[in-house]
Amino acid sequence: MSMTRRNRAAAFAVAGVCGLLPGLAGAVCQIRSTIGVSFGTYLTTDLLPRDSAGSITYRCEGQITPITIDFSAGGSGTPLARSMAGPGAQRLEYNLYVDATRLIVWGNGTSGTGRYGPVVPLFGVEVTVPIFGRIPAGQAIPAGAYADTVVMTVTF
Repeated sequence: MSMTRRNRAAAFAVAGVCGLLPGLAGAVCQIRSTIGVSFGTYLTTDLLPRDSAGSITYRCEGQITPITIDFSAGGSGTPLARSMAGPGAQRLEYNLYVDATRLIVWGNGTSGTGRYGPVVPLFGVEVTVPIFGRIPAGQAIPAGAYADTVVMTVTF
């Protein structure tokens, strides 16, 4: 008899930090929306990684300096080995990426990670930045809800 465990991998949360640059009266950037990465049901029998995507939409006006978007390490303490907390002390490995090929881990641009930017934002144009997520296949974990919180920092 074969048994399949089902695990819910929840979306991460993002919080935007934007402000007014000193000396640039009228310059403002806003986070217009965020869509967290939600992996749905992870099966321990999956032969391929489980991929998902989310996004961040921002809009800047009067902004003449470059913008960057960084992600924290989440609960794992390092962006290169993110994991979601589950039942008991169980952890489900996953990561967030800057690119669709899922080769560049999204962090703060240091220690082997990438970041969004620096780019000079277009005046008054909403820009949607994709977030690519992946859970590697073959993780033997118990069924349950798994989640992580990653903080987004926007610098301009």
